[in-house]
Amino acid sequence: MKKLFTLVVIAALMVSCGSSQKSTTQETAVTSQKTVTDFANSITSANLKEMLYVYASDEFEGRETGTPGQKKAVNYIKKHYVDLGIPAALGGDNYFQKVALETQGEPDVTFKIGDIEYAMGDDFVPYRCTTGTATSNELVYVGYGIEDGNYNSYKGVDVAGKIVVIKGGEPKKKDGTYVISGSSERSKWSNNRQQMALKSQLADAKGAAAVLFYDPEFYKLAAPQLTNFRGRISLKTGDAKKEIKKMNFFMINTKVADAIMPDLLNKDKSVTIKMPASISYVSGMRDVDSENVVAFIKGSEKPDEYIVISSHLDHIGINNDGQINNGADDDGSGSVALLEIAKAFKLAADNGQGPKRSVVFLHVTGEEKGLLGSKYYTDYDPIFPLANTVANLNIDMIGRIDPKREGNRNYIYLIGSDKLSTELHNLSEEVNKKYTNIELDYTYNDENDPNRFYYRSDHYNFAKNNIPIIFYFNGTHDDYHQPTDTPDKIEYDLLENRTKLVFYTAWELANRPNRVVVDKAGK
Repeated sequence: MKKLFTLVVIAALMVSCGSSQKSTTQETAVTSQKTVTDFANSITSANLKEMLYVYASDEFEGRETGTPGQKKAVNYIKKHYVDLGIPAALGGDNYFQKVALETQGEPDVTFKIGDIEYAMGDDFVPYRCTTGTATSNELVYVGYGIEDGNYNSYKGVDVAGKIVVIKGGEPKKKDGTYVISGSSERSKWSNNRQQMALKSQLADAKGAAAVLFYDPEFYKLAAPQLTNFRGRISLKTGDAKKEIKKMNFFMINTKVADAIMPDLLNKDKSVTIKMPASISYVSGMRDVDSENVVAFIKGSEKPDEYIVISSHLDHIGINNDGQINNGADDDGSGSVALLEIAKAFKLAADNGQGPKRSVVFLHVTGEEKGLLGSKYYTDYDPIFPLANTVANLNIDMIGRIDPKREGNRNYIYLIGSDKLSTELHNLSEEVNKKYTNIELDYTYNDENDPNRFYYRSDHYNFAKNNIPIIFYFNGTHDDYHQPTDTPDKIEYDLLENRTKLVFYTAWELANRPNRVVVDKAGK
């Protein structure tokens, strides 16, 4: 009995000692724990300013898509992620997601009707063309070029292999109403860009070799744009590429139209015109080398669910007169904010408090060319599945003050937070009240806002895929898209606080038990 008692006492002492050691260890772990505010406080105005004075400097030449300046920008961003030890989304050292882009340089066009060779820009402009030739000994005029219900411009006319002449608009009755609609309302056949697409597609389906389209008023509006090839960039795999037909479509001015058939606008009946024509078009399209920069921190508990935080890395480059558009606010402010947010998440991860969901840091190219980098990511090559993407927080211009807000500077415009998810909107409000206390201004969230900012930045490519979004925006100002958008005009205290708001919101999205629910139809 005595021996047994002694053993029990020794065992009890050992358990007690072990418990004491374990308690001390737990206590040490608890004292090393940090709060989300500790990580947020690593985001400072001094850091943001230091980075932005580099990123929006003349050295980066305005960061226009596909230029050497844009290459400096992506390498600058990559170096930050490498230095921070944040992995590349594509693995290894591959931080660059190549985006398939092309630019329309000036094409080589020969355009001869009868005995006269006409000049591009002065007499005609290519509207939707690809490399090819069209020759014919006669032209076929088909009036409005419409086939719809009871009205058919092509009835009894064979245009296969012919160059076809079409005028703009649609027929009217003597009382002034439109034939196709039967009312005073125009149909799709005289809605400028829509009629161009419809009439060219119809002519193409009927085998036309080319179309010469005459609408003098629309020509005045469109010709300057269609002959300005500088900086016009598109996705190689985008919608515009799919729309290109084997048949070429040109807009002609009054000089050419009168040479073909005087008073053409007042003639509706189809007629064959004995006049030779020869058109040759060699595309000026060339590839553009550009890329998104994508880094990520893997989630500790839900690694296959993703929060995407985005900003666009590009700007509009150098003016024709050689002035550099530095784009400090647009979107240098968002670019450096994203780098600081990434750093805060990495500090948390290094402290054993990394996000439960994966967080993706997406710097997109080609925003100024039509949201191209984000469209490529969402529509053609999502690195992480869109179905598993919980939300997108997009930062585009958060370093300045809208002149309408002078005197009440502690604000940020929020756009889109309630478009798809009530839960996201409420979360955003709660996070702001708890941590940053910024006035959340929803002026530009109004469905009737004529600026339509909801559709004008990279978040929209996520929203259209039913992914809840928030767009953070300070509004426009006199320096918007001007060489005067420089780092010295940034309000760095505001930039710091707004960046922290995005970080706190992303933190909550990444760490809450359930992903936010989509409870509204997309727009």
